[in-house]
Amino acid sequence: MNAESNLSPDAAYDADPLLFTDAAASKVGALIEADGNPALMLRVSVQGGGCSGLRYDFAFEESLQDDDTVVQKHGVKLLVDPVSLQYLTGSEIDYREGLEGAQFVIRNPNATTTCGCGSSFAA
Repeated sequence: MNAESNLSPDAAYDADPLLFTDAAASKVGALIEADGNPALMLRVSVQGGGCSGLRYDFAFEESLQDDDTVVQKHGVKLLVDPVSLQYLTGSEIDYREGLEGAQFVIRNPNATTTCGCGSSFAA
């Protein structure tokens, strides 16, 4: 399943399974450019662990799997595997800089509880 969020100005963002914000796409693009490998894509996944039972994981990869969902913004590709997509559908992947530092943030409507650091959750 591929979802392309920048195909045309008329593309419906509601069709995407999750929202990849401009801030997040810009930061990922800058990290990829700094690495010098334009083939890199950001994978967001959900793994077992963390203080709430599940945790988010971010990793750069050069290839996608046949069953990955792809959300693209500003030429940057975000990959999500089918199992993680069950937990991430409707989520917003954002990047924020503030007094507490700079970090990627996931706002997940499927999370029933989260930990204080925001990196783990229960669904």
